[in-house]
Amino acid sequence: MTPPSPDSTPNPTPETPLESEADAGVASVAARLAVQRRAIICVLASSFVFACAAVCIKALEGALPVAQVVFFRNVFALPALIPLAIAAGGLAALRTRNPLGHLWRLAAGLVGTAGSFYGYAHLPIALVTGLNFAMPLFLTALSVPLLKEQVGWRRWSAVLVGFGGVLLMIRPFGGGGDDVLAILVVLAAALGWALSMISIRLMGNSGEAGATIVLWFAIGSALVMGIASIPTWVTPTGWQWGLLAATGLVSSLAQLLMTEGYRRGDSTLIAPFEYAGIIWTAGFGAVIWSELPDGWDFAGIAVLVASGIYIWHREMRLGVRRL
Repeated sequence: MTPPSPDSTPNPTPETPLESEADAGVASVAARLAVQRRAIICVLASSFVFACAAVCIKALEGALPVAQVVFFRNVFALPALIPLAIAAGGLAALRTRNPLGHLWRLAAGLVGTAGSFYGYAHLPIALVTGLNFAMPLFLTALSVPLLKEQVGWRRWSAVLVGFGGVLLMIRPFGGGGDDVLAILVVLAAALGWALSMISIRLMGNSGEAGATIVLWFAIGSALVMGIASIPTWVTPTGWQWGLLAATGLVSSLAQLLMTEGYRRGDSTLIAPFEYAGIIWTAGFGAVIWSELPDGWDFAGIAVLVASGIYIWHREMRLGVRRL
């Protein structure tokens, strides 16, 4: 067969401007989707790494005082903050225009950290993670007097339903096998985290740099807990040193992943993926310690998560900013 001559070969149809714009639009959408996927992966990875840090804390089995564990967590995390300090101008990053705000953030953040660490030593790891999801409930309630926000009946209803989930886990009517005191301590930690978030928001509104807030909390908590740990100091064993170092380093990695996720992605999309932490901690607890939350705990956690997601949904629709 004789091949067709060049003159008989059909010419490709030239691309029209509309087709070029359509292709560019598809490429742009694909690029945005790829960025959002990476952001979601960062948040999921962060929740997993935070769960690993919780495993390290629980593996200490309460053998070291909580103040000492928090102290070493911050000491071993400080090296990871050096690049942040350098990028923010070195010592200039420590200049603050709101010292009282930092004291508030320090006190609230230490309540949150110490309370959570206490809970890991005395409660199933998944239960502590679930109870920490009460933080958005406290945050919503406290935003009225402290941030002068208007909270409608829908969010107030979600707050009340969420605290109903907490009651399912505490079971004040009897039948709960968990340490009620430890549960209350973890709830106090969730309250501390909410106050800490509010302090960050207020300092941000006053012009305080994010790096300054992070650095002063790390330094201040290390100093305060270092002093607090002196009267009850227990010299760690080799195994415990390893767990303490891992807690600090892993927590820093988790924070970096979370920051990267929120920096790259749309917070309205990726925030609910933080709740994946309950899956990781439940899995670790079941495999390592044979901890299986009962039906009441699972029901309470489900109610808490659902309430938190609904509050997030309403705030996104209303344009409420948390940080």
